[in-house]
Amino acid sequence: MNGPNVLERSLSLRLATFVADTRDDALPADVVDKAKRHVLDTLGAALAGAVATETRAALDIARAGGGHGASSAWGTATTLGARDAAFVNGVAAHAFELDDSGGCDHSGAVVLPAAFAALACTTRPVSGREFLLAVVLGYDVGRRVLEACGGYSAHNGRGWHSTMTCGVFGAAATAARLLGLDAQRTAAAIGHAGSFSGGLWNFIHDASQTKRMHTGRAAEGGLLAALLAERGVTGPSQLFADVWGGFFNAFAPETSEPDALLAGLGDAWKIMRCSIKPHASCRSTHAAVDATLALAGDARGTPERVQSVRVRLSAFVDGMCGGRDVSRLASAQMSLPYAIASVLVHGDASLGAYLDARRHDPRIAEVMARIALDVDPSMSDLDEPEVTLTLTNGDTRAAQVQVPLGDPHNPVSDAALLDKYRQLAGIAIDAAQADALADAVLRIDALPDVRGLERLLAGDADGRALLR
Repeated sequence: MNGPNVLERSLSLRLATFVADTRDDALPADVVDKAKRHVLDTLGAALAGAVATETRAALDIARAGGGHGASSAWGTATTLGARDAAFVNGVAAHAFELDDSGGCDHSGAVVLPAAFAALACTTRPVSGREFLLAVVLGYDVGRRVLEACGGYSAHNGRGWHSTMTCGVFGAAATAARLLGLDAQRTAAAIGHAGSFSGGLWNFIHDASQTKRMHTGRAAEGGLLAALLAERGVTGPSQLFADVWGGFFNAFAPETSEPDALLAGLGDAWKIMRCSIKPHASCRSTHAAVDATLALAGDARGTPERVQSVRVRLSAFVDGMCGGRDVSRLASAQMSLPYAIASVLVHGDASLGAYLDARRHDPRIAEVMARIALDVDPSMSDLDEPEVTLTLTNGDTRAAQVQVPLGDPHNPVSDAALLDKYRQLAGIAIDAAQADALADAVLRIDALPDVRGLERLLAGDADGRALLR
């Protein structure tokens, strides 16, 4: 193979220089406000996730180890080494499918655990503004790598799970910034992250819980990449170059768009395109949930009035969310038919609607049998599904929601965000502590040192019942 050209050779360093040298006050006010919402949302999801079976398993493994720094396992009274904390908290943040989307894809669950773990590895005060910038940079880098791979459907359609393959870069950027690495060492961290990248969609075929591990591994890998770079361990300088072993050649050989890695750098902040999830299911089901909520009207909770449901959808969404296995929480949350049935039987697609007793309500199986999925080859991968609902009285209603609730163009309200956060955080911590944490996060840009936030993340999830 030929050697890299000048532009390709400089991609890693140019991206790293942006991460290392961007001023703490560079973020516009709307980016700061949105970042705070996503921090709060992710912490709420992670605190609830502390009672998930996957988190408990990861915590049991981590308790047996040690490591650099000391950081808390959120929602518990356990202190872990920083790497283990990044892993466990990353698993917790994604355990119930309620963390944000639209970044790497699940950026919050990757970036925030790495950020807090990095705080445990530094002895200097870290202001709220610096912390928010590091978080936003992590969202930015993770999404940029995904876009440079050709985008979500191209990359994930090949079988990669972008939350892990691209998220590790976001975690590395955030950790490098909080550790105070210069551009050269940040580039080394990004280089290490490329070799720590991985994650397959194969979990989709057998309801395995591996998907929940991906956020934890990306957070842990990004932190480790930055810690190695901090100690002078070099990473490949030609990571994104057109050479043998280059990241795009390996992960996106037919779809890569390297220019997207740097396009609009410092102007187009990628966190602004991220969504906050109102429903406890895969983001690709949300438009169908919203459509069903709108169509069902007073038929919600009375499934006997529903004769049939037809869903017109793309082959991509059908392949990702067309399954009907509800034996486990993980598989039910990836099922579009279950999400629709849950709205018709239980009235919503909240976390409670996905728990074991609700999944095995006999009415769910009856309604799912009346739901037909029609793949439309004319639809592009990420087109939203169209739902047609027919009632037993012959009334037929159809809707296609183009911008689901939670999208940045159709955001959840501040009140709804706080309500979601309080419900989730309350699973692991008491109401007063949850309110104190929310208050601190919403004024985080005024805090002189954010390292004290961790005390508000400790809870008693170990003593509470598992959610499955």
